[in-house]
Amino acid sequence: MLIIGILGDIGSGKSFVAKNFGYPVFNADSEVSNIYKKDIKVFKELKKKLPNHIVSFPINKKEILSAILFNKINLSKIVKIVHKEVKKKMISFLKKNRFKKIVILDIPLLLENRIDRRVDILVYVDAKKSEILKRLKSRKNYNKSLLKRFYKIQMPLKYKKKKAHFIIKNKFTKKSIKFGIKNILSKI
Repeated sequence: MLIIGILGDIGSGKSFVAKNFGYPVFNADSEVSNIYKKDIKVFKELKKKLPNHIVSFPINKKEILSAILFNKINLSKIVKIVHKEVKKKMISFLKKNRFKKIVILDIPLLLENRIDRRVDILVYVDAKKSEILKRLKSRKNYNKSLLKRFYKIQMPLKYKKKKAHFIIKNKFTKKSIKFGIKNILSKI
């Protein structure tokens, strides 16, 4: 099994690229969403660490966002608790798909959480900053302050790009993505 990890800026289209490879995808953002909806153990841990913010189960994302905006330390508390569960789910995904030719890891903090050690190939999704910002601003949950907090816990994009084995130029068209993927698959 070949493991491909997807890297890139927030809003660069990493999930879209991951889906278009045509192989099983582990999407960490989806897993986090499921954890907030279904994992009572995570709720209890978060409630214990952030009692003034986390009050209801299933966990309301507004409570999470409020905690992050209230104090920058809260983001690391949340990541520490939630990441353990995401990692367990990723290990289960890899076991389940161990006989597949290729699997894709779509994990925003792939390098930061040192998950790249399991990855065979890193693909960086490169997109114009202006286009990324336009797309982020069009999201219903866009919050500039929140975005800044997330950027602070990430490694520099230049570093991620340098670590990548391949770069896909995302022009936000299916054609550009398919071309980039086809090029990568032909070389591995």
